Amino acid sequence: MLDPQIRDKLFFEIETTSPKIRIFEEVVIGKSRCDFYAVTDKLTGYEIKSDADSYARLRSQVKSYDSFFDENYLVVGRSHRKSAEAHIPEYWGVIVVDEDSIETVRCARPNPKAKLSNQLRLLWKRELWNILDRFSLPKYRNCSRQFITKKLLACIDEQLLKPEICHELFERDYVEEGFV
Repeated sequence: MLDPQIRDKLFFEIETTSPKIRIFEEVVIGKSRCDFYAVTDKLTGYEIKSDADSYARLRSQVKSYDSFFDENYLVVGRSHRKSAEAHIPEYWGVIVVDEDSIETVRCARPNPKAKLSNQLRLLWKRELWNILDRFSLPKYRNCSRQFITKKLLACIDEQLLKPEICHELFERDYVEEGFV
């Protein structure tokens, strides 16, 4: 199967089995482009290797995904079924998609390398301001996203900040930001 067919089948499966989910496609993360990630109460990255793809870039992609997401999956076509696990860390999950089925060969486990600072980089400045506002902190309107991110990390406990990141991504409004 090729990427578009894998993506369509997997999106349908994820959206019908998860009661509350938001999916973002083709997002730059570090030095890579994430095929897509899903937001629930955590951030889950998905890297697709279709039957036409190779593993040539996977090592650098794994490094990028690991620095951003709470858990990660390698999604492969049938031709990669036997070799997929050898190319990823043991805490990554593996999903095989073919014409007839979607099979989770290995469930993802928590990613020990995820960084909250990188997850905050997924947010727009307005979304960072929303978090500051909910914690009654100054908005730092004339400051950079990087400055605001450092303030959030310094002032808010990680256990409280994580759900805020997921909330902002889940509620993202492209119309309000003028993208539609």
